[in-house]
Amino acid sequence: MARQPRLVIPFQAHHVLQRGNNRQVVFCDNADYQKYLDCLLAAAREYKVAIHAYVLMPNHVHILASPSDESGLARMMQWIGRQYVPYFNHKYQRVGSLWQGRFRTSLIDSERYFLGCSRYIEHNPVRAMLAVRLDDYLWSSYRHHVGTKVDPLITDHPLYWAMGNTPFEREAAYKDFAEQGLATAELTQYNHAFAKGWPLTSAPFKASLELRLQRRIGPAKRGRPAKVVDAGGAGAAAKIS
Repeated sequence: MARQPRLVIPFQAHHVLQRGNNRQVVFCDNADYQKYLDCLLAAAREYKVAIHAYVLMPNHVHILASPSDESGLARMMQWIGRQYVPYFNHKYQRVGSLWQGRFRTSLIDSERYFLGCSRYIEHNPVRAMLAVRLDDYLWSSYRHHVGTKVDPLITDHPLYWAMGNTPFEREAAYKDFAEQGLATAELTQYNHAFAKGWPLTSAPFKASLELRLQRRIGPAKRGRPAKVVDAGGAGAAAKIS
Protein backbone atom coordinates (compact mmCIF):
# COMPACT_ATOMS: atom_id res chain seq x y z
CA MET A 1 0.00 0.00 0.00
CA ALA A 2 1.33 3.44 -0.93
CA ARG A 3 1.88 5.62 2.10
CA GLN A 4 -0.13 8.80 2.39
CA PRO A 5 1.63 12.13 1.86
CA ARG A 6 2.41 14.08 5.00
CA LEU A 7 -0.40 16.18 6.37
CA VAL A 8 1.14 19.65 6.71
CA ILE A 9 -0.98 22.79 7.02
CA PRO A 10 0.84 26.14 6.70
CA PHE A 11 0.81 28.31 9.85
CA GLN A 12 -0.65 25.46 11.91
CA ALA A 13 1.32 23.83 14.73
CA HIS A 14 2.84 20.39 14.11
CA HIS A 15 4.65 17.98 16.38
CA VAL A 16 7.79 16.43 14.88
CA LEU A 17 9.39 13.26 16.24
CA GLN A 18 12.68 11.87 14.98
CA ARG A 19 14.37 8.83 16.52
CA GLY A 20 17.85 7.42 16.22
CA ASN A 21 18.15 4.32 14.05
CA ASN A 22 17.24 1.31 16.22
CA ARG A 23 16.82 3.91 18.99
CA GLN A 24 20.58 4.42 19.12
CA VAL A 25 22.10 7.43 20.86
CA VAL A 26 22.37 10.47 18.56
CA PHE A 27 23.84 12.92 21.10
CA CYS A 28 26.91 11.81 23.05
CA ASP A 29 28.11 15.05 24.61
CA ASN A 30 27.16 18.70 25.03
CA ALA A 31 28.84 19.66 21.77
CA ASP A 32 26.53 17.30 19.88
CA TYR A 33 23.41 18.81 21.43
CA GLN A 34 24.64 22.31 20.63
CA LYS A 35 25.53 21.36 17.05
CA TYR A 36 22.00 20.06 16.47
CA LEU A 37 20.45 23.22 17.93
CA ASP A 38 22.68 25.36 15.70
CA CYS A 39 21.53 23.34 12.68
CA LEU A 40 17.89 23.62 13.75
CA LEU A 41 18.14 27.39 14.15
CA ALA A 42 19.76 27.85 10.74
CA ALA A 43 17.30 25.54 8.98
CA ALA A 44 14.24 27.05 10.68
CA ARG A 45 15.29 30.51 9.52
CA GLU A 46 16.13 29.32 6.00
CA TYR A 47 12.80 27.53 5.47
CA LYS A 48 10.64 29.92 7.51
CA VAL A 49 9.53 27.50 10.20
CA ALA A 50 8.58 28.91 13.62
CA ILE A 51 9.88 26.72 16.46
CA HIS A 52 7.65 26.93 19.55
CA ALA A 53 9.04 24.15 21.78
CA TYR A 54 11.61 21.36 21.63
CA VAL A 55 13.54 18.79 23.59
CA LEU A 56 16.66 16.89 22.56
CA MET A 57 16.82 13.50 24.23
CA PRO A 58 19.84 11.17 23.97
CA ASN A 59 18.23 9.08 21.21
CA HIS A 60 15.39 11.19 19.82
CA VAL A 61 14.10 14.70 19.20
CA HIS A 62 10.70 16.37 19.73
CA ILE A 63 9.89 19.68 18.03
CA LEU A 64 6.69 21.77 18.06
CA ALA A 65 6.68 24.05 15.03
CA SER A 66 4.55 26.00 12.56
CA PRO A 67 5.75 26.01 8.93
CA SER A 68 4.92 28.85 6.56
CA ASP A 69 4.30 26.48 3.64
CA GLU A 70 3.62 22.80 3.00
CA SER A 71 7.25 21.88 2.28
CA GLY A 72 8.96 23.80 5.08
CA LEU A 73 9.05 21.07 7.72
CA ALA A 74 10.43 18.43 5.37
CA ARG A 75 13.04 20.76 3.91
CA MET A 76 14.09 21.87 7.39
CA MET A 77 14.55 18.31 8.64
CA GLN A 78 16.35 17.24 5.47
CA TRP A 79 18.77 20.16 5.77
CA ILE A 80 19.51 19.30 9.39
CA GLY A 81 20.18 15.70 8.38
CA ARG A 82 22.63 16.78 5.67
CA GLN A 83 24.54 18.84 8.23
CA TYR A 84 24.31 16.85 11.44
CA VAL A 85 24.75 13.26 10.22
CA PRO A 86 28.14 13.85 8.50
CA TYR A 87 29.28 15.77 11.59
CA PHE A 88 28.27 12.89 13.89
CA ASN A 89 29.66 10.14 11.65
CA HIS A 90 33.01 11.91 11.25
CA LYS A 91 33.32 12.64 14.96
CA TYR A 92 32.57 9.07 16.04
CA GLN A 93 34.18 7.31 13.06
CA ARG A 94 31.02 5.61 11.87
CA VAL A 95 29.15 5.26 8.59
CA GLY A 96 25.56 4.80 7.53
CA SER A 97 22.23 6.24 8.57
CA LEU A 98 21.71 7.87 11.93
CA TRP A 99 17.96 8.41 11.93
CA GLN A 100 15.21 5.79 11.91
CA GLY A 101 13.51 6.32 8.55
CA ARG A 102 11.21 9.29 8.02
CA PHE A 103 10.51 11.64 10.88
CA ARG A 104 6.93 11.58 12.20
CA THR A 105 4.68 14.61 11.84
CA SER A 106 1.44 15.15 13.77
CA LEU A 107 -0.84 18.08 13.03
CA ILE A 108 -1.91 19.85 16.23
CA ASP A 109 -5.29 21.50 16.80
CA SER A 110 -3.75 24.53 18.49
CA GLU A 111 -6.74 25.75 20.48
CA ARG A 112 -7.18 22.41 22.20
CA TYR A 113 -3.77 20.77 22.24
CA PHE A 114 -0.97 23.28 21.68
CA LEU A 115 -0.08 24.06 25.29
CA GLY A 116 -0.49 20.44 26.32
CA CYS A 117 1.86 19.39 23.54
CA SER A 118 4.45 21.92 24.67
CA ARG A 119 4.19 20.60 28.23
CA TYR A 120 4.43 17.00 26.98
CA ILE A 121 7.61 17.79 25.06
CA GLU A 122 9.35 19.56 27.94
CA HIS A 123 8.42 16.85 30.45
CA ASN A 124 10.33 14.17 28.52
CA PRO A 125 13.57 14.45 30.54
CA VAL A 126 11.71 14.14 33.84
CA ARG A 127 9.67 11.15 32.63
CA ALA A 128 12.90 9.52 31.44
CA MET A 129 14.57 10.30 34.79
CA LEU A 130 17.27 12.38 33.14
CA ALA A 131 16.34 15.32 35.36
CA VAL A 132 14.57 15.77 38.68
CA ARG A 133 13.10 19.16 37.80
CA LEU A 134 12.09 20.61 34.46
CA ASP A 135 14.60 23.47 34.66
CA ASP A 136 17.49 21.09 35.41
CA TYR A 137 17.59 19.91 31.81
CA LEU A 138 19.67 22.06 29.46
CA TRP A 139 18.40 20.87 26.10
CA SER A 140 14.76 21.91 26.01
CA SER A 141 12.70 25.07 25.55
CA TYR A 142 11.35 25.02 29.13
CA ARG A 143 13.77 27.58 30.56
CA HIS A 144 12.85 30.02 27.79
CA HIS A 145 9.15 29.66 28.60
CA VAL A 146 9.66 30.35 32.31
CA GLY A 147 12.04 33.26 31.77
CA THR A 148 15.36 31.86 32.98
CA LYS A 149 16.94 31.84 29.51
CA VAL A 150 16.41 33.76 26.27
CA ASP A 151 16.43 31.14 23.51
CA PRO A 152 16.90 32.59 20.00
CA LEU A 153 15.44 29.41 18.54
CA ILE A 154 11.98 29.98 19.99
CA THR A 155 9.15 31.93 18.38
CA ASP A 156 6.47 32.38 21.02
CA HIS A 157 3.04 31.16 19.92
CA PRO A 158 0.00 33.44 20.37
CA LEU A 159 -1.47 30.97 22.86
CA TYR A 160 1.65 31.34 25.00
CA TRP A 161 1.34 35.13 24.83
CA ALA A 162 -2.30 34.86 25.87
CA MET A 163 -1.23 33.37 29.21
CA GLY A 164 -0.46 36.84 30.61
CA ASN A 165 -0.26 40.53 29.84
CA THR A 166 3.41 40.85 30.79
CA PRO A 167 6.43 38.57 30.40
CA PHE A 168 6.40 37.92 34.14
CA GLU A 169 2.72 36.90 34.09
CA ARG A 170 3.23 34.61 31.10
CA GLU A 171 6.29 32.95 32.56
CA ALA A 172 4.63 32.39 35.94
CA ALA A 173 1.45 31.05 34.33
CA TYR A 174 3.40 28.70 32.10
CA LYS A 175 5.48 27.44 35.02
CA ASP A 176 2.34 26.66 37.02
CA PHE A 177 0.82 24.93 33.99
CA ALA A 178 3.93 22.88 33.21
CA GLU A 179 4.48 21.78 36.80
CA GLN A 180 0.99 20.26 36.91
CA GLY A 181 2.35 17.46 34.74
CA LEU A 182 0.27 15.23 32.50
CA ALA A 183 -2.59 12.96 33.46
CA THR A 184 -2.17 9.31 32.49
CA ALA A 185 -4.90 9.52 29.85
CA GLU A 186 -3.34 12.63 28.32
CA LEU A 187 0.10 11.06 28.24
CA THR A 188 -1.27 7.92 26.58
CA GLN A 189 -3.12 9.96 23.97
CA TYR A 190 -0.04 11.99 23.08
CA ASN A 191 2.29 8.97 22.99
CA HIS A 192 -0.07 7.08 20.71
CA ALA A 193 -0.62 9.94 18.28
CA PHE A 194 3.03 10.94 18.03
CA ALA A 195 4.32 7.39 17.60
CA LYS A 196 1.97 6.91 14.64
CA GLY A 197 2.17 10.41 13.21
CA TRP A 198 -1.58 10.93 13.71
CA PRO A 199 -3.10 14.38 14.20
CA LEU A 200 -4.25 15.63 17.59
CA THR A 201 -7.51 17.41 16.84
CA SER A 202 -11.02 17.87 18.12
CA ALA A 203 -13.76 16.01 16.23
CA PRO A 204 -15.15 19.18 14.55
CA PHE A 205 -11.65 20.30 13.50
CA LYS A 206 -10.92 16.85 12.07
CA ALA A 207 -14.23 16.69 10.19
CA SER A 208 -13.81 20.14 8.64
CA LEU A 209 -10.25 19.35 7.62
CA GLU A 210 -11.21 16.05 6.00
CA LEU A 211 -13.99 17.78 4.09
CA ARG A 212 -11.66 20.50 2.86
CA LEU A 213 -8.81 18.17 1.93
CA GLN A 214 -11.00 15.32 0.66
CA ARG A 215 -8.89 12.74 2.49
CA ARG A 216 -9.07 10.82 5.73
CA ILE A 217 -6.75 11.95 8.49
CA GLY A 218 -5.89 9.75 11.42
CA PRO A 219 -6.63 6.06 11.89
CA ALA A 220 -9.61 4.40 10.20
CA LYS A 221 -12.41 3.08 12.36
CA ARG A 222 -12.19 -0.64 13.06
CA GLY A 223 -14.89 -3.11 12.20
CA ARG A 224 -17.04 -3.93 9.21
CA PRO A 225 -18.72 -1.28 7.09
CA ALA A 226 -22.04 -0.10 8.46
CA LYS A 227 -25.18 -1.72 7.05
CA VAL A 228 -27.89 0.45 5.60
CA VAL A 229 -31.43 -0.48 4.56
CA ASP A 230 -32.66 0.56 1.12
CA ALA A 231 -36.15 1.82 0.33
CA GLY A 232 -37.36 -1.70 -0.37
CA GLY A 233 -36.21 -2.99 2.97
CA ALA A 234 -33.26 -5.02 1.71
CA GLY A 235 -30.01 -4.74 3.64
CA ALA A 236 -26.98 -3.40 1.81
CA ALA A 237 -23.48 -2.75 3.11
CA ALA A 238 -22.18 0.76 2.61
CA LYS A 239 -18.73 2.06 3.43
CA ILE A 240 -18.53 5.20 5.49
CA SER A 241 -15.67 7.45 4.41
